[in-house]
Amino acid sequence: MTTVSLDLPAAASDTKILACGAWLKNAACLLHRQHVQWPPVHGDLGDPANCIALEQSLETLLAQADGRVDALAHDLHPDFFSTQLAVRIAGELGVPAIGVQHHHAHIAAVAAEYGVREPMIGLALDGVGLGTDGVAWGGELIWMDGAQWRRPGHLLALALPGGDVAAREPWRMAASVLHATGRNAEVTTRYAGKVGMPAAQTVQAMLTRGLNCPLATGAGRWFDAAAGALNVSVRQAFEAEACLTLEKLAAAYLAEHGEPGRTGDYLIDDAGVLDLRPLFTQLFALADNGDAKSIAHGAALFHTTLAGALAEWAERAAKQYDVRAVALGGGCFLNRVLTSRLSADLDRRGLHVFLPQKVSCGDAGLALGQAWVAAQQLIETGADACV
Repeated sequence: MTTVSLDLPAAASDTKILACGAWLKNAACLLHRQHVQWPPVHGDLGDPANCIALEQSLETLLAQADGRVDALAHDLHPDFFSTQLAVRIAGELGVPAIGVQHHHAHIAAVAAEYGVREPMIGLALDGVGLGTDGVAWGGELIWMDGAQWRRPGHLLALALPGGDVAAREPWRMAASVLHATGRNAEVTTRYAGKVGMPAAQTVQAMLTRGLNCPLATGAGRWFDAAAGALNVSVRQAFEAEACLTLEKLAAAYLAEHGEPGRTGDYLIDDAGVLDLRPLFTQLFALADNGDAKSIAHGAALFHTTLAGALAEWAERAAKQYDVRAVALGGGCFLNRVLTSRLSADLDRRGLHVFLPQKVSCGDAGLALGQAWVAAQQLIETGADACV
């Protein structure tokens, strides 16, 4: 069991919150008296053994809380085992079960670690988390003040041809970008030789007809699309393989050649939607060159353009809401190329950057954000309003 001390507001010092985490890289925590206690990370809850481990950890944490907590916090997704377990235990204890939106929790985890008491802008970038509108989110611009939050922007939503399988096969996400840019006819010409004509034609038809193509705003899917566009990855052998390969290529190119010249193009519309489609025109062109240097150039261009776009995006929101603090949360910030450039750009713009240090920026640290939001909600509105 690991204990981390936090600079939490004094009003939260007597509040006990048991948080159950999400689905991937699950970890629970107990927040009490300016300390957070963590059992070991359980892992993905698709494995029954990890579900059992989560139950046992919650029993242990509850015992350390003398059998009394003020609330249980959980993800919004109703089908997660962690959500269902939180609701059941809360019912048995007669306390509120408080659902916290996934990306709100990512930014709240950063606020909790640093004891940030003022409103802040958050960039929450990961693969997926259920949004309040039922869409899969993952590229979110967040404004947060205590338990209150808004979503002033998000990455342009992409279609996921085949649903979850698209997250495992980056060529499908590249095909989605081709479709979104009016180049659907290129799906077969670019990918039939790599995945077979039947698969390429099927995905092309799915995108054309909108069949089994749920939308998602996840930053991870844009990384996958870049890897697919540059022919870096067709199918992934393990989670985030395409993103890691793309980062490695970018880091090597930047170390040898420096900045890749003019950054790529992007758009930010009046609704706060960040659109990376213009960048992909350049990525596909570099892929057509076919040589290793062009591919590495494309990987670097993707990272530097994304960092610049995110910095401008956050700065606009910071001005809109008159704040100077920017939190970076979500698994995409394990990417050092992106994180270092974005942090430096935000700093040049006069913004104060908060990046997780004591806890994971990914889902393994999510429970802390859930607990912090639940504690703030109890303080701000009273327990009765949370039931």
